[in-house]
Amino acid sequence: MIPVDSADAVLAGRLLLDDGPTPVLIRDGRVEVVSRQAPTVSDLLEQDISAVRGEHLFDLDALFSAEWKRFLSPFDLQVIKAAGVTFAISAIERVIEERARGDYRAAASIREKVEAAIGGAIRSLVPGSEAADRLKATLIEDGLWSQYLEVAIGPDAEIFTKTAPLASVGWGAEIGVRSDSSWNNPEPEVVLAVNSRGEIRGATLGNDVNLRDFEGRSALLLSKAKDNNASCAIGPFIRLFDDKFTLDDVRTAVVELDIEGEDGFTLKGRSLMSEISRDPEELVRQARSEHHYPDGFALFLGTLFAPTDDRDEPGRGFTHKIGDVVSISTPKIGALVNRVTTSKAAPPWKFGVRDLMRNLASRGLLETEVQ
Repeated sequence: MIPVDSADAVLAGRLLLDDGPTPVLIRDGRVEVVSRQAPTVSDLLEQDISAVRGEHLFDLDALFSAEWKRFLSPFDLQVIKAAGVTFAISAIERVIEERARGDYRAAASIREKVEAAIGGAIRSLVPGSEAADRLKATLIEDGLWSQYLEVAIGPDAEIFTKTAPLASVGWGAEIGVRSDSSWNNPEPEVVLAVNSRGEIRGATLGNDVNLRDFEGRSALLLSKAKDNNASCAIGPFIRLFDDKFTLDDVRTAVVELDIEGEDGFTLKGRSLMSEISRDPEELVRQARSEHHYPDGFALFLGTLFAPTDDRDEPGRGFTHKIGDVVSISTPKIGALVNRVTTSKAAPPWKFGVRDLMRNLASRGLLETEVQ
């Protein structure tokens, strides 16, 4: 659940304690409550972490005890953004979804044709380069151009809002897919923590649950495909950047995925960040754009993983079943584990910004002078 080198790591996150959602720092084998100096994680990421002094809650070993409540997503007031189609293989799969009109039964026959036409050509391209422009012209002439290829190799990345502040769930929570979706999958990703100044303060893991049938029918259904109750899991903690963990560790990370179904089905996958087509700093720059996020934002960086293994019938490929356990891990960040249910059956999202403000006020934390 925590980094393999946890003794050298500084982690930030949120725990649901008796008083309410509480920001914590984990360092030197101790879990510290920091809400007096930083009522929210958004506040915490604005500060010099070395100057933050928390109150000892318990030692790290006690973190895994079942005696207290649960882990929350490590983000609170931040908007949850995501970059899409940042790997060549994901671009190919999006084109397949588009041409299949979201029908999984047509995907297998289309996949071979699309892969043969564009697979090798886009894998080594730099987005927005002259070579990318030449390929675009060729594909348009051949009638093979797609809106997904535009964001895969064009100058502008796909950046969308995955979900609202406080809507993401944490480690151990149920994660939801729409009950009316018949073709969907997890998306194991690295998620960056960015403060109001556009500084990348650390990284964690996320599951950008995707409904392939909805988005495949129309890209205008992206919001319905992406933003649903319990459809965004992040955690367990943000590993903050320091001399032991930097953005270069993100650039070289290997993100592992394991799915175990109640039907005995298992699936393993991996996403190699070294194969991303746009550098994480460039994705942050495009996500921030000309806008200012006063509470900062989280940014999913996209995934190389696109499951094509047949689960039930030949040619159908993969889709989730209720009860699937999804584990996303990388050694220097830890592991995010969630069990799949439907968005309808998952606990409803009821605790919003108003509730958080009322809770912090009742605890006298809004009077804190945040540095």
